[in-house]
Amino acid sequence: MKGKIAGVLVLLVAQLFVVQGAQAFPDRPVKLVISSPAGGPPDIMARLISDRIAAALGQPIVIENRPGASGVPGTEAVVNGPNDGYTLVVGGIAPIVLVPAVKKLRYDVDKDLVPLGLIWRSPQVFAVRASLDVKTVADFVAYAKANTGKVTIGSAGIGTVTHLANELFKDEAGITFTHVPYRSTSNSITDLLGGQIDAIFGDVATLAPQVKAGAIKALAITADKRSPLLPDLPTMAEAGFPNVKTEVWFGLLAPARTPAPVLDQLKRAVAAAQEDPEYKASLLKYGTVLNNVGAEQFADFIHAESKRWTPILKKADVRFE
Repeated sequence: MKGKIAGVLVLLVAQLFVVQGAQAFPDRPVKLVISSPAGGPPDIMARLISDRIAAALGQPIVIENRPGASGVPGTEAVVNGPNDGYTLVVGGIAPIVLVPAVKKLRYDVDKDLVPLGLIWRSPQVFAVRASLDVKTVADFVAYAKANTGKVTIGSAGIGTVTHLANELFKDEAGITFTHVPYRSTSNSITDLLGGQIDAIFGDVATLAPQVKAGAIKALAITADKRSPLLPDLPTMAEAGFPNVKTEVWFGLLAPARTPAPVLDQLKRAVAAAQEDPEYKASLLKYGTVLNNVGAEQFADFIHAESKRWTPILKKADVRFE
């Protein structure tokens, strides 16, 4: 009996320390690991929202960029690091949905990570070189069919959303072309501007300035609705290809072993930041709107994305290094 009482007391004391620790959270800066390069739109948005989260938590947010390998190493580092709520990750569609669908990793998204909130969404623009004599997606399809084996479409790399957009377009349009993978969208844009390739899919925020300058021609956008950045540009559905619907997204996640009270506090802070008027206005400048606000909505969004992309990746036989 004494042994049982002692065991219960130990358990109660342990729980008390957990509660006290959670109540004190945060008492020092929180680190945010961004699994993408510095300077891009997702990085900019992560830094903007981190300021709002810092205000809600009452502690600074320290940014650490850990890009490379589709964002997997940065995500792994957070999953296998401290689980006290002081290290979070900005995970994108690649390390959270695409890579786990076809490759065994050192983490399980459902078991090892807790979604806190979506912070960035960006559809793709289908653009062609300025010298290509086409005005619509239908024109491009006709051109591709008349020039079998000669058409080239670039991407930001194997397994990226831009690559998958190529695969969806190829299947729905019934065309063949040479896929040219690059290390990033900026690299593919350079060759598109130089006329070395015929077309690319790329983030609307990245391509819009080149489109407006007349350096490249945009034919459609892969969103449900037209973009405020390019309001005259039809959607791929309007162009007759409704299955070519893609977007890049990033969200905040925490290690699943983080104490529940701490997770609750983080979720509230992120939700408040998502609703911040200045943050929403900043998103609009990049042509994006957050419709999935809150941790539960982000979790549902991830599951829906996984369900959609897994069969597409397997059909295209996409393999990540």
